[in-house]
Amino acid sequence: MASGLFALLDDIAALMDDVATMTKVSTQKTAGILGDDLAVNAEKASGFSPSRELPVLWAISKGSLINKIIILPLAFLMSAFIPKMVIVVLVLGGLYLAYEGAEKIYEFLFHRNHVKPIPAKLVDSPEELLKIEKSKVKSAIITDFILSVEIVIIALGAVVNENLTTQIIVVSIVALIATVGVYSIVALIVRMDDFGFKLIQKSDSKSGFIYNIGQLLTKALPWVIKSLSVIGTLALLLVAGGIFVHNIEQLHHVLEVLPGILRDFIIGLAVGILCLIMVKTVKAILPKSKEK
Repeated sequence: MASGLFALLDDIAALMDDVATMTKVSTQKTAGILGDDLAVNAEKASGFSPSRELPVLWAISKGSLINKIIILPLAFLMSAFIPKMVIVVLVLGGLYLAYEGAEKIYEFLFHRNHVKPIPAKLVDSPEELLKIEKSKVKSAIITDFILSVEIVIIALGAVVNENLTTQIIVVSIVALIATVGVYSIVALIVRMDDFGFKLIQKSDSKSGFIYNIGQLLTKALPWVIKSLSVIGTLALLLVAGGIFVHNIEQLHHVLEVLPGILRDFIIGLAVGILCLIMVKTVKAILPKSKEK
């Protein structure tokens, strides 16, 4: 009986070791999406009055957790009964990532100076403020759902050859990190300017260390969000390129002479441009067909 117990403990230890290793690999593979998730949610959670930022972020976090609860069982069922579909969904997700990354670059290059400013609108009632807030929260949760699907499928793709128990544990841990980790960092980011303002108020002079730190924090928030957006865009293309190279046989030996990171970026960008052209072509054709 004792030997059986020790064997069981040994099996558990081996499983935990495998889980730790595979979780590290899966987290690395989803890092690009987590960066984009962080940038998107930091942008969506900012712009509210200081008293409402954390409640709004909490509402989005709860929505994100519900998204994971919906997505995870479906992903595990697919892995258990139709494992080949994981690769198919992974490549489809890669196409979306490549398209999104290429679209962001296109918008930056050709439309950043053509965006019309939205006219200011006075909000007279708390009910209208609440309505606008709910609308933004709903939009953020929908965006989170799309990103959550990508995170779960990429994590699942990294452990698709492992047993189902390892898949469930590893992907669930990655999903938890994606929710708790990302939204904890977002909370720190969106409150950064308020913390800086409090430091400025507590400063005895306008030239001391505390005052300068406060000034830095209040002015840094827009730059932090913009930097995250740029990093997130690059990460989207890198992750997409990596998905294509490792899961599409015809691309295994394309641009092999280049460093891996540059190779993934070029392939991700090339596929993204093709997807962008196709989407814009379809959008241009559809209105004409409706007119006929």
